[in-house]
Amino acid sequence: MRGTARRISGTALATVVLSAGMAACTDGKGGSARSCTDGTYAWSDVRRSEELTELADPIRLEKRTASYSARLKPVGDTGVRPTVNGTPHGVRAADVIKALGKHLRVGEPLAGPSERDVPEEDLGHVFEAATGDLKGAYYSWAYRKTVEADFAYTCGSNASVKGHVRTWEETGTGFLPCSSSPSESMAGRQAARESCPEGSEAAKAS
Repeated sequence: MRGTARRISGTALATVVLSAGMAACTDGKGGSARSCTDGTYAWSDVRRSEELTELADPIRLEKRTASYSARLKPVGDTGVRPTVNGTPHGVRAADVIKALGKHLRVGEPLAGPSERDVPEEDLGHVFEAATGDLKGAYYSWAYRKTVEADFAYTCGSNASVKGHVRTWEETGTGFLPCSSSPSESMAGRQAARESCPEGSEAAKAS
């Protein structure tokens, strides 16, 4: 699972032209598109969302304990890969995602085509918490922070190629008591609503 310390700056909602910065381009004269890898991207409609991917059953600890293990179960679409629809001829999907990351000025690379938000071997994995003093109701969840964007790719005299990218900038897990205010994240609040007892602080504030 990718690290939880990722952050990106700026909303990047405006359409911006960005050089792909790859190999030389072959002009596409004659009507049909040819391989062209030195084009430019115009990005638009960049959207971010946080999605709940896994959720533990409601956790209730009757006695104080030093640690707890919660099995996270898949919720909705889990174990998915990044996708690029409309990949220009001669350009790899990974290159398109890399160009989007450059446009957004991300601190770490966006997830590439070979990655999964939750690896198959980790589906239903166990999340462990060890704080030394656990008692009461808790909730545990996993999430991904998705990034989507439309693009128009232009290279030489070829007609522009339009496409769509869906990837993510961060995945992670959470474990919190129901007696406190819920996580500020959308996925954490959804997890609190579904897992915490009715009337608990986290459930009321979600």
